[in-house]
Amino acid sequence: MSSASDGFRPFSLARHGEADMLRRVRTLRTELDERRSVRFFTDEDVPDAVIDECIRTAGTAPSGANRQPWTFVVVRDREVKRRIRLAAEEEERRFYEQRISEEWREALAPLGTNHEKPFLETVPLLIVVFRHAFGLQDGQRSTNYYTQESVGIAVGMLLVALHRAGLATLTHTPSPMGFLGEILGRPPNEKAYVLLPVGYPSADCVVPRITRKGLDEIRVRV
Repeated sequence: MSSASDGFRPFSLARHGEADMLRRVRTLRTELDERRSVRFFTDEDVPDAVIDECIRTAGTAPSGANRQPWTFVVVRDREVKRRIRLAAEEEERRFYEQRISEEWREALAPLGTNHEKPFLETVPLLIVVFRHAFGLQDGQRSTNYYTQESVGIAVGMLLVALHRAGLATLTHTPSPMGFLGEILGRPPNEKAYVLLPVGYPSADCVVPRITRKGLDEIRVRV
């Protein structure tokens, strides 16, 4: 067994009885079941301290070889948000006019989405998450591992933290997203992963009526 002197430290978790385990996880599940993708926001400000704490939470995610291959860019500047909106709408216009299949178009129809993204300017802030495709420090390149999986887990934890704080979000992925790296001046090893508008839902906010798959549809016991 490795000791603390080997670069390890002791680890343990608090144990809970079954009833308490169920209560804790049901509380979380019920809370997260209320999380929805929102496209109608107010411009009301959100405290930096809250956003920082949510990003700290995302930064606790596991990652391949502990490379932590992510950068979270918080965008509040109005002009930068406008540039992002215009570039995103251009890519989305091409998507809806040229790239989308009819099957995909039919799948999106109930959600009422189109190329117009005014919320990218309305929200008080955007969080753009970048994936480090490889390490880059002082011009030296190094290998990162399982970056897609690692950043995906971190984004999931970020969404949970933002929802717990009472903030609405949308996982927006205009494709391609190379314009985000250009506008935000990110280095070549950082690839845009997702664009998250973050804020409070407007008074007239609506979301599509959707249903979740039941447990028997998503769980298999072996």
